[in-house]
Amino acid sequence: MQAHSRQATPPGPGAGSKQKQPAFVFISQVYVPDPAALGQYMADAAAEMARRGYRTIVYTARNGYEDPSQTYPAREAKDGVEIRRLPYSSFGKDSIKQRLLAQIIFLLQAMWHSFFTPRLAGLLVSTSPPACGIGGAVVSLLRGVPVKFWVMDLNPDQLVIMNVLPPKAWPVRLFDLFNRAILWRASDVIVLDRYMGERVAAKAQVAHKLHILPPWPLEDSHPHLPHAHNAFRRQHVPEGKFVLMYAGNHTPANPLDTLLAAAVRLQDHPRLLLLSVGGGAAKKDVDGLVATGVRNIVSLPYQPLQQLHQLLSAADVHVVAMGNNMVGVVHPCKVYGAMAVHRPLLLLGPAHCHIGDLITQHRIGWRVEHGNVQGAERVLQEVLATPAEELQAMGERAAQAIAHSLGKAVLMQRLCDVLQRGVRPPAMAAVP
Repeated sequence: MQAHSRQATPPGPGAGSKQKQPAFVFISQVYVPDPAALGQYMADAAAEMARRGYRTIVYTARNGYEDPSQTYPAREAKDGVEIRRLPYSSFGKDSIKQRLLAQIIFLLQAMWHSFFTPRLAGLLVSTSPPACGIGGAVVSLLRGVPVKFWVMDLNPDQLVIMNVLPPKAWPVRLFDLFNRAILWRASDVIVLDRYMGERVAAKAQVAHKLHILPPWPLEDSHPHLPHAHNAFRRQHVPEGKFVLMYAGNHTPANPLDTLLAAAVRLQDHPRLLLLSVGGGAAKKDVDGLVATGVRNIVSLPYQPLQQLHQLLSAADVHVVAMGNNMVGVVHPCKVYGAMAVHRPLLLLGPAHCHIGDLITQHRIGWRVEHGNVQGAERVLQEVLATPAEELQAMGERAAQAIAHSLGKAVLMQRLCDVLQRGVRPPAMAAVP
């Protein structure tokens, strides 16, 4: 989904005094309005740190991550956050060499600027670029300030599992060394689920500073939006169809092959429609089936954030995929948006993963094993036969889980409490 389009905030009367406050730096190759989800989470956290009174500075790339032809302003102020976009930091994703070159250039620039940021009190790094942690560790060591490490995915683990690199390759060993450096140096390590926490703890002794905080929905919970009032559904979904939706980044880490094969088998079903929205390397598998004339699969590109609520609400059930070997390595953030709009889930993946835990705990969906096309077909038939009242009850339970413990307000506050731990506080609280 595309990231928030935030309104620029002009410097106010307190802008001068803000310059005298301790600075908290965010280093992230992606940031709003880039559509990558990490950029949105960074923007939400940065805005909250600015609200707490810190001079909050973000060092990010000037060009789009997916589309390097997209150029953003070099300097900008939004939600009290000073955004500094650095040149030559994104050349697209056409080749690994291009991506690595852009990441190195970005990281060197971000480190240089961080070295000379006045009154630096702390900084946050994540996994974009993957080597961002080592940059944060070096800045933390040389400036003598705390660094927080927000683990969104695990590399080189992901590259090894996907057979991009062999386990003993020198880049893998170097990357593991970088990971151990940031895990050792970080004053706090934030992971997205307990499975990821277990993998991280196996790399370094971080139990005393490990925090499990799942990401929040990019939008707060909304009231139920009936299909009859949904303009997006009216535009893209024929009358009488039951929509299974996969929305977001299509990657080999989240394989859809089994579900696609089952959908092809059921293409003569009068109600089933599989709606694929987004982009990514694996989107070609969906588009290929559409090109061959498969009747019950529809493919759409990323949609504007302004349509996010209508888009997610257009589904009857949301699909979340998790590769069998990806548990604890990646975390499908899309699940929270689906739950926030009162929709059940269909997990394509192993039972023992964070999404499986959510489905079991809250009774909000079904699960299909990778490779079991016949089983997937049977589950799809079961989903299609589920009464509307039961679907609605599952959606209500999902929304209640978001509202009670997984919502943006709760999780963002908890995250920023961790970011502020051990960091020099502002002279006085910011005015809300």
